[in-house]
Amino acid sequence: MSAQTRETVREIETPGGPGRAHVQRPQRAHGTVVLGHGAGGGLGAIDLAVAREVLLGAGWAVVLIEQPWLVAGRRVAGRPPTLDAAWVPMVEALLTGRGRLPRPLVVGGRSAGARVACRTAGTLEADAGLLLSFPLHLPGQPDKLRAHELALAPDPSWVVQGTRDTFGTPEELRPHLPPGTTLLEVPGAHSYPKGSRGALTDALTRIAGMLPA
Repeated sequence: MSAQTRETVREIETPGGPGRAHVQRPQRAHGTVVLGHGAGGGLGAIDLAVAREVLLGAGWAVVLIEQPWLVAGRRVAGRPPTLDAAWVPMVEALLTGRGRLPRPLVVGGRSAGARVACRTAGTLEADAGLLLSFPLHLPGQPDKLRAHELALAPDPSWVVQGTRDTFGTPEELRPHLPPGTTLLEVPGAHSYPKGSRGALTDALTRIAGMLPA
């Protein structure tokens, strides 16, 4: 991390208990990217790590959000309404008050975090979306689509999807992409192996060059 990048961890109260915001802010940031984690894990996913590295290097403030259920040590995520109810006040707290982070605001995350970002983008008046491994459906249940959530993604948005993602391949996602959404394919499944780092870096570097700074 550059000596000119400030790193802080903020605990923010929500209706579901305290959540954590891991903030990395370079001087004169172009704007802010806020990313949420999936339902089965924390902030260590490789696509979240690569997104933070690439976007920070491109001059964006980057925030990784820990939902209250994860902060509390629970192993299972709450229902979607509880995730949204925690996400919104956390992002709003980052954008207001002393030390507030700058707009434009890019919201996103991986898997369940991408769903939360889509559902709440309108409330937060987000300027763009970054959706990693969007779970269009549960594995083996392609008839139970979440396309109505994807339709709420901001314009513009970018989706980074594994070619073998059992929650929805790029081919399955493509017919449901809303206007202004760009799909980038990366070799891999829903959770990427370490060998996907190079392809993820390439995809996210392309996206960083297109964000509405």
